[in-house]
Amino acid sequence: MTGLIGKKLGMTRVFDDKGNVTPVTVIELGPNQITNIRTVERDGYVATCLGFGQKRDKLVTMPQKGHFKKLGITAPKIQKEFRDMTVDGKKVGDSLSCDVFKVGEKVHVIGTSKGRGFAGVIKRHKFQRQTMTHGTHEFFRHGGSIGSNTFPGRTLPGLRMPGRMGAEQVTVHNLKIVRVDADANLIMIGGAVPGPNNGIVIVRK
Repeated sequence: MTGLIGKKLGMTRVFDDKGNVTPVTVIELGPNQITNIRTVERDGYVATCLGFGQKRDKLVTMPQKGHFKKLGITAPKIQKEFRDMTVDGKKVGDSLSCDVFKVGEKVHVIGTSKGRGFAGVIKRHKFQRQTMTHGTHEFFRHGGSIGSNTFPGRTLPGLRMPGRMGAEQVTVHNLKIVRVDADANLIMIGGAVPGPNNGIVIVRK
């Protein structure tokens, strides 16, 4: 499984040779620095740790400074571990760019959805509002009954109710790569991906 860490820049559109328009999301994908390589002999499993961006020096803790100084690299802003990912001929400190992906490939994109705050059942769960007639008042956007009478006499777990909406990890599967610009570390993926502009995303094969 190959993956890279990137930053969502926004959406635009591209045209093909026949004039068909395709909405795309532009992602700054890389460069990703290899921060660690897990092996079966030492760690019991195979994985590759990648870092994206650079963390401000005042935000790096003393243990982290010693750790990355020993590796000979700077502290990354975001660090993720990719299981079962191997990088042949690469070592800690080397960089990976978006040229590991090719035009036409299908990828999965993982991001954190936009936070909507505390939301009611209509916005959060697509409930239908009450009728505005026949004496209905002060109950137009409520959720209705939440429990039974004597048995079981309580509200059952998992009931759809108001609460915090968004700000959750979301994965969108099988998106097609439309363009790859390795020189600018940019990749264009057809369709929308989770999260706001400048949000961190992970693109996986």
